[in-house]
Amino acid sequence: MNSLVPKKIFFTKGVGTHREELHSFELALRDAGIEKCNLVQVSSILPPGCKVVSRGMGLRELKPGAITYCVMSRCNSDEPRRLLAASVGCAIPADRNTYGYISEYHAFGQTERQAGDHAEDLAAAMLASTLGIDFNIDESWDDKKEIFKISGKIVGTRNITQSSIVKNGGHTTVVAVAVFLF
Repeated sequence: MNSLVPKKIFFTKGVGTHREELHSFELALRDAGIEKCNLVQVSSILPPGCKVVSRGMGLRELKPGAITYCVMSRCNSDEPRRLLAASVGCAIPADRNTYGYISEYHAFGQTERQAGDHAEDLAAAMLASTLGIDFNIDESWDDKKEIFKISGKIVGTRNITQSSIVKNGGHTTVVAVAVFLF
């Protein structure tokens, strides 16, 4: 059996508002540029050697109707003035022959920066635990980031995050997505 192992990945985000929840989700996907795909959500492994490409490059490779694998974070509400955030974090190992991690995180009442930092922290913590890096989960992100850098085993972390405040009279959906390309 042939394994489907993505060669590339890109990150995108979007927000949509509509009186219907499903339509607000569709509008968020449109804003992210991935509405034309049949999205299949997968878990959190960044394949070894998977290359991060720009959003624009990734969107150009998508075909309407294609089965498209992704890691997606989604948050929705119709409560006026509610702050929503959806974030995907990624931790990339220094050894390109090793797999990395992608995390999805969503929250109410958190800013884009707070949610993004948390998603990055989750991905880095998962990768660190597989690489045998000791860290204290209760330390600040800056302290942990320094430990990760010193270890030389994690080359970097990143996130993509979308936040929005719910408007009166409808649903708002935010999405953050890591899209795999073959």
